[in-house]
Amino acid sequence: MSSAAFSSLIFDRGCFWKDEERFSNIRKQDARKLRVYSSVSSSAQSLQFAEKKVQKSEKTVRIGVLGASGYTGSEIVRLLANHPYFGITLMTADRKAGQSIGSVFPHLIAQDLRDMIAIKDANFSDVDAVFCCLPHGTTQEIIKGLPKGLKIVDLSADFRLRDIAEYEEWYGQPHRAPELQKEAVYGLTEILRKDIQEARLVANPGCYPTSIQLPLVPLIKANLIELKNIIIDAKSGVSGAGRGAKEANLYTEIAEGIHSYGITRHRHVPEIEQGLVDAAHSKITVSFTPHLMPMSRGMQSTIYVEMAPGVTIEDLYQQLRISYADEEFVKVLEKGAIPHTRNVRGSNYCFINVFPDRIPGRAIIISVIDNLVKGASGQALQNLNLMMGFPENTGLLYQPLFP
Repeated sequence: MSSAAFSSLIFDRGCFWKDEERFSNIRKQDARKLRVYSSVSSSAQSLQFAEKKVQKSEKTVRIGVLGASGYTGSEIVRLLANHPYFGITLMTADRKAGQSIGSVFPHLIAQDLRDMIAIKDANFSDVDAVFCCLPHGTTQEIIKGLPKGLKIVDLSADFRLRDIAEYEEWYGQPHRAPELQKEAVYGLTEILRKDIQEARLVANPGCYPTSIQLPLVPLIKANLIELKNIIIDAKSGVSGAGRGAKEANLYTEIAEGIHSYGITRHRHVPEIEQGLVDAAHSKITVSFTPHLMPMSRGMQSTIYVEMAPGVTIEDLYQQLRISYADEEFVKVLEKGAIPHTRNVRGSNYCFINVFPDRIPGRAIIISVIDNLVKGASGQALQNLNLMMGFPENTGLLYQPLFP
């Protein structure tokens, strides 16, 4: 199916539901074929082959993963393995071109996918949507050269900041696609869902900004906290620094310690403030210090805020409960329960809770996510589901891994 034909089908809501009915009929037909096939040959190998045929018949949206050899790219591949409608038809990885995904990531060896290729050799004629998992600073020109009909979710920072001058200040290079910046929609799913549904290009949020904005935006919108003296102490697993070989990320540099970095000048600061300013319609400056922790994945943001006059901890708690009562992936825990990164590992969930500080008038908010899922690839898939007209939890109902 061509990208144009698919788009016209998906965005006609009536046609979408007709197509959903068609999918259901296809599944029923395939199920009957499976039963017949089973009666002819009861071997496990034959049954697995028949089941595989059923799964392949349902993959109706063709996906390209640019930068599949990185952590976020491999996480996209893992999440899409059980997606009923999205199937990968293209993977790029310049340094790993010609290799299979299983040879680069042995945990994905069971995936029956084409070998990765260099991006210069990519043919987008059989692709409907793209996850762009390339490094910051390289994405703008590549996305500018993609076919205009593609839906794109960019996991880099290249389109997150609306102000091009601010991008140039914090990233130290000129913006190479200012015309696309005007089109890009910031992809904090629970906050900007309607905008995301109508977007062609979505700038997927950073991991720290996701864990910070989800608890703060509802409280700011409700005028429950002061816009000054917001202090954020955030900690991330080492995978948040990417897969590139860096001395600072060696085991002996990271293990058995906490590594503070980017103090006062971390590149996520303007992204965090942009989202909070949008919520407050007023200038906000935060104090943000990130730390690298000796763990593979996981992120915790501990946030210190001043409550507005007359506001109580109970007010903050109830506002968060109300704001996220109907959300699939943001959970406000029972009173007193402390969010832990181990309880969201491998999942698209964000767990939040709020506690009274010993200093009168202040509150402590704790927010935890898996930096590679809700902080990157999971939220990206959540966004593309919305953009393509599918339920946003499709392919994302993995429960957290424990222990």
